[in-house]
Amino acid sequence: MTTGARWRKLGWVLFFLAPSAVPLLLFTVAPMVSSVWVSLHEWNLISPMKWVGLDNYRSLLGDPGTRTVFLHTLIYCAGYLPLVFAGGLGLALALNQKLAGRSFFRAAYFLPVVTSWVVVALVWKWLLNPTNGLVNTLLGAVGAPQPGWWTDPNWALPAVILSSAWKDLGFVMVIMLAGLQAIPQDVLEAAWADGANGWQRFWRITLPLLSPSTFFVVIISLINGFQVFDQVYVMTGGGPSGSSQVVVGQIYDLTFRYGRAGEASALSWILFAVILVITAVQIRGQRRWVHYA
Repeated sequence: MTTGARWRKLGWVLFFLAPSAVPLLLFTVAPMVSSVWVSLHEWNLISPMKWVGLDNYRSLLGDPGTRTVFLHTLIYCAGYLPLVFAGGLGLALALNQKLAGRSFFRAAYFLPVVTSWVVVALVWKWLLNPTNGLVNTLLGAVGAPQPGWWTDPNWALPAVILSSAWKDLGFVMVIMLAGLQAIPQDVLEAAWADGANGWQRFWRITLPLLSPSTFFVVIISLINGFQVFDQVYVMTGGGPSGSSQVVVGQIYDLTFRYGRAGEASALSWILFAVILVITAVQIRGQRRWVHYA
C-alpha cells in the first residue's frame, strides 16, 4: 500500500469516527483535563482563578468532613451491593423457570431500570414518608416500629439504599439471567443423575459458573455506588444534619453552594483514584474466583 493510500484510508477512518469521537473529546475528555487544572486553583466560578498547587488536595485529605462523606459512601455500597445482588439473583433464578407470564414479569421488574432516578426517588420519598407514607402505614398496621426514614439521621441512608436497590434489581436480574441461560444444561442434568440435590447443584455448579456475571455486577455496582448522587439529592439532600451526605453530593455542594470549585475538582479526582484502585484490586483478584467455561 502506497503512502497516499494509507493517508486516504486514515482519512476515511477519521471521517467515520468523527460523529462519536468529537463529542467524546468535547464533552468528556476536555472537561476531565480542565478539572485537573481547576483542582490546582482556588476558584469560586466568578472571580479569576488563583493558583494554589496541591493545597486543595492537602486540605481535603486532612478534613474530617472528607472522611465522613467517604464513610457514608462506603456504608451505602456495603448495604446496596448485597441487596441488589441477592435480589437480582433471586429474581433471575425464579424467572428462569417455565412460568406463566414469565415475559411480563421480566419486563415489569426491568421497568424501574429505565425510569428516571428523580421519579423513583420522589416515589420512594412518598412511600417512606414518616407521617402518612404507605410503608409506615403498613408497619403500624402490624404493630411494628415506624422509622423516621429520610427525616431521621439513623434511617436516612438506609432509606436511600432501599430505593436504590429496588431500582437496580432489574439490571442485575437481566445480567444474571443471561448467565444462567449460558450454563450447559447437560452439566446440571449430570449432577442431578449423580444424586446432587437442588442446593448442591446451585452451590457447586450454578454459582461458580455464574462467577463472570457476578464479577461484572460487582464491578459495575461498586462503581455506581461510589458515584451515588441523584437519589440522595432528591430524597434527603444529604441530610438530616449531613447524615446521608456522600462524596458526589459533597462535590456538588462545594461547587454550587460554597463556591469552592477548586476543592470540588480535587475531591472528584480523589474519588476517581479510589474507584480506580478498588477496580484494579477486583480485576486482579478475579483470577482466584472467576471461572470462565
